[in-house]
Amino acid sequence: MSGAHIAAHIAAEKNRKEEETMTNYRPEDLSGDWEFKILRSASGAFGKPAVQAQAEAEEAQAGWTLLEKFDNDRLRFKRPVSARRKDEMLPPGVDPYRTIYGIGEGLMAFWVISAIVLAFGLLAWVGSMF
Repeated sequence: MSGAHIAAHIAAEKNRKEEETMTNYRPEDLSGDWEFKILRSASGAFGKPAVQAQAEAEEAQAGWTLLEKFDNDRLRFKRPVSARRKDEMLPPGVDPYRTIYGIGEGLMAFWVISAIVLAFGLLAWVGSMF
């Protein structure tokens, strides 16, 4: 296991524990038939109000309502369990249980690493010219 992999695992575990601690459901939140999910953005996209509003509108198609914003990377939604009955009538491409908004963490890591490798390659090439 590489150091980067261990660091990513530790960060994910920290986020999971933070989400559990930040969640203060009231008894009335849990007494009904509710389901909850967290929508994640690897790029901090929810820091832009227009992007957050777009994400909320997309989730609303499946009956999800914003419960809280953790930070620019995570939004928590809830919906009644009864909304599941309408899932099969959703437009094509709408996944009521998606948890990733935009580019995923794996693809984001790929692009960052590719950019770093490209930058070092470019520096080496320019350095070899002199």
